[in-house]
Amino acid sequence: MAEHQDETRAAYDEVVELYASLFADRLETRPFTRAMITTFAELVRGTGNPRTADVGCGPGHLTAMLCDLELDAFGLDISPAMVDHARRARPALRFDEARMEALPVEDRALGGVLAHYSMIHTPPGELPVLLAEQARVLAPGGLLLVSFFATDGPEPVRFDHKVTPAYSWPVDGFCELLAGAGLPPFARLLHDPASERGFLDAHVLARRQ
Repeated sequence: MAEHQDETRAAYDEVVELYASLFADRLETRPFTRAMITTFAELVRGTGNPRTADVGCGPGHLTAMLCDLELDAFGLDISPAMVDHARRARPALRFDEARMEALPVEDRALGGVLAHYSMIHTPPGELPVLLAEQARVLAPGGLLLVSFFATDGPEPVRFDHKVTPAYSWPVDGFCELLAGAGLPPFARLLHDPASERGFLDAHVLARRQ
């Protein structure tokens, strides 16, 4: 796991300013994604525990959105350059460097975890470890919103992402992994791609048992 994560960290460190400029306002043209994040925030507030981690936060734009939606949100990212950018852009918010398999969060502490396309670079065999870690930090009844690229095929598909290699997933297969980690899905949204790659965009809501 360490090798591919080191590669991912280095790749994102190199493109932080370009990435931030491309994605800072992207949700303005993504109504489905915006709606799912808004729904997620409402459900997290309903648990009575608004503390939420934006895992793989990048430049911090979604962390800020979660705070605007009345969550006590903080951002975590493997890329120190991304964390530095997020801290400079939003000094009132908390951002920390962290690996997804070892989140600096206590057991059962969070009402919500947002993983917005942040697990797409993880090889399929290593994904259960990340899901188990997200289940660890969520309180019973806590919510996970995970977004990823979806494929119609029966197996994950590796592709050349613009930053570093990534994977698209069959939605049923991804949901089975979530359920196996103690995070049974209860809602999903699939919609047409917003890029030339042709994958569907998938958003899945799961609840910690």
